[in-house]
Amino acid sequence: MLVVAATQNAHKIKELAEITKDFGMELISRSEAGAADFDIEEDGATFEENSLKKARAVMECCGMAAIADDSGLVTDALGGAPGVLSARFAGVLGEGADAANNKKLLALLAKTPDAERTGRFVSVVTAVFPDGRVIAARGECEGRIGRTERGDGGFGYDPLFTPLGYEKTFAELPAAEKNKISHRAKALAALRERLSDSV
Repeated sequence: MLVVAATQNAHKIKELAEITKDFGMELISRSEAGAADFDIEEDGATFEENSLKKARAVMECCGMAAIADDSGLVTDALGGAPGVLSARFAGVLGEGADAANNKKLLALLAKTPDAERTGRFVSVVTAVFPDGRVIAARGECEGRIGRTERGDGGFGYDPLFTPLGYEKTFAELPAAEKNKISHRAKALAALRERLSDSV
């Protein structure tokens, strides 16, 4: 069965493809499905809403099953921010967004004691099918927010986030290790189980 990845992020497409291939799904990009030329406004109040909106929009455009991911960083000291606004927290899109977002987060947490710099990465992955089925899974990775950026790997808030039980940030961990414990890995593993039960 062909499934369209609602994201245009090549890294996310690769991760999704690895999970879904074991139960007879072949993931293709939006451009391959002829659905690359439109934007989907991520205006939902939750990761679940945004993930569903993206998957449904691509499914309706292509008439094929679609999978979407919505993810971000939730910090306890900031009441859950940046949350669903993680990618555009500082109001910058595209090149420079990661640096601007990290700078804003560090500024807002500057007076927060280390013990209160807790949070989690959250990922919600949703699969929407033309027959009306909707299957969603959520994954979370608990950790703490550092005071300086560390590491050259990963993207987004990875240089600031140290998962519980580790001394290294996501950006310092080897990609293979990060991908075993990350929020997205957990969401995809849960989705895999639910898809296996429904296919």
